[in-house]
Amino acid sequence: MIGEGVLHECLRSSEVREVLVIGRKPSGLSHPKLKEIIHSDFLDLSSIAEQLAPYDACFFCLGVSSIGMNEQTYSKVTYDLTLHMAETLIARNPGMVFSYVSASGADSSEQGKSMWARVKGRTENALIRLPFKGAYMFRPAYIHPTKGLHNAHRFYAAITWLYPVVRRLMPSYAISLEELGLAMIHTVTKGYPSAIVESKDMAKLAKI
Repeated sequence: MIGEGVLHECLRSSEVREVLVIGRKPSGLSHPKLKEIIHSDFLDLSSIAEQLAPYDACFFCLGVSSIGMNEQTYSKVTYDLTLHMAETLIARNPGMVFSYVSASGADSSEQGKSMWARVKGRTENALIRLPFKGAYMFRPAYIHPTKGLHNAHRFYAAITWLYPVVRRLMPSYAISLEELGLAMIHTVTKGYPSAIVESKDMAKLAKI
């Protein structure tokens, strides 16, 4: 859902000249700005690495739920995969901005009781240490889907009517997918003083 929404905002934005999507299957979209690479193994990017170098930013939206996973397995698909992408890019273009979709509650101390939060925090810390031009850790909580897109989980249909209430009562924990996408774009074009980007920061960035 997040990847589709961020792509939607990139294709709409006059600030974005070209988008390269790397996915395991075709997006089904056709747009003058859009290029795609279909690649099955994200832990081995050697065959496509040079095609990734010319871009100004990576918006890393890939992620999985930790439900049913032990820490080793979750770390492989969260930490290992993300760092492999980031290290592949930094070796070829240190002038790039790397924006990572993490989650509200990620544990920067890496010492807490929650397994997923420790792994997310460890991933964030490792990305921030890399010498990118900028590295931003996006920590959304509730994300309101963009109408007309296809990849929102069906449970959103049951709760989407609550969004105006949640946004009013808990603005630090609710963001629209449109705002998240715009905020990612603006970390590249405008910058932001904090590497950790919470929902309230995304709302601010989206309006810049």
